[in-house]
Amino acid sequence: MKKSICLYFQVHQPTRLRKYRFFDIGKDSHYYDDFANRTILKRVAQKCYLPMNELLLEAITKSKGKFKLAFSISGSALEQFDRYAPEVLDSFRKLAATGKVEFLCETYYHSLASLAAPSEFAHQVEKHKAHIKEAFGVEPVTFRNTELIYSDDIARQVYDLGFKTMLTEGARHIMAWQSPDYVYTAASQPKLKLLLRNYGLSDDIAFRFSDRGWAEWPLTAEKYLGWLREADGDIVNLFMDYETFGEHQAADSGIFEFMRAFFKEALASGEFDFVTPAQAVKNIKPVDSLSVPDPISWADEERDLSAWLGNELQQDAYNKVYRLTEKLAILADPELWSDFGHLQESDHLYYMCTKFFSDGEIHKRFSPYDTPYEAFINYMNVLSDFIIRINSIYAEQQN
Repeated sequence: MKKSICLYFQVHQPTRLRKYRFFDIGKDSHYYDDFANRTILKRVAQKCYLPMNELLLEAITKSKGKFKLAFSISGSALEQFDRYAPEVLDSFRKLAATGKVEFLCETYYHSLASLAAPSEFAHQVEKHKAHIKEAFGVEPVTFRNTELIYSDDIARQVYDLGFKTMLTEGARHIMAWQSPDYVYTAASQPKLKLLLRNYGLSDDIAFRFSDRGWAEWPLTAEKYLGWLREADGDIVNLFMDYETFGEHQAADSGIFEFMRAFFKEALASGEFDFVTPAQAVKNIKPVDSLSVPDPISWADEERDLSAWLGNELQQDAYNKVYRLTEKLAILADPELWSDFGHLQESDHLYYMCTKFFSDGEIHKRFSPYDTPYEAFINYMNVLSDFIIRINSIYAEQQN
């Protein structure tokens, strides 16, 4: 029996905030750094999205459809593609047209709503599902939460929203002796099937590929396939940020050549097949249930929520923004709802992280701010103006 490889890529671009000063509060309610958002999106499109989409389309065509994969694309990224780089959207549509690419559902705004507000979580999931269907002509049947955040409680919410399959992290502290290389079911909802990321093999590409200090550098397709053969289960789930290709791992590192060779040699060997998440759970029977009482994620060494909620700054911002949910529901103002969505993007909290060592370096690399404290102050200034707008409109409606 062939071993299955499930490739999944996360596509997300945050809606970055402009430098918003204290004196702007109550006077200027445009919160976004349009120049940075456009510039970064167009750069990543040229370095990553367009060349990698072309490579994937080539792999599907040359393999006559034997090569398959999955994407989830946040609503924030879809909006920016439409606004700044429609050619990227067209290239994803070409992939969709092959019928060999599965598009997953997620929170529209790449948010932490599943932890804070079930009604807002459901709203974002339905909004994202509708956008994916409109953009690519397919209705998602598999769910992945923001940053693979998962718990028993979230499993129940996801199943109630109509999904039978969900992706998450094969975190060491919840797996114990078990392997991520099998299909599992959720302990809290046995009808929900789980695919778990093999973080070691995923990170060999996403983080270690170009590290010349890594004992296994340089990584070749032949060497990597040897590691996949040694995986002890039915399926190897390789989940990673799509920006890995050409952005985090530069083109001159050989990342594109490696991926092209990996796809070709895996299929030529006759030992592997590529499957989408929906196909994986259809073909492979679950071996056990998995209980996850406390939320896990694919971020940082801890694989928990500390990347976004690990300090008082983050917790204060998180609590204040989600405290607005009820009042916004009463107002039902589209412009406010849009800003509320973008202010929920988990990236804003990620920039406030105060960790040290390797995790701290990663947070610093992705942050547009000099310090976590600057990120917090800027965000809270924006949030202060947003709250003034809400209270003003709310007062008008009450009179």
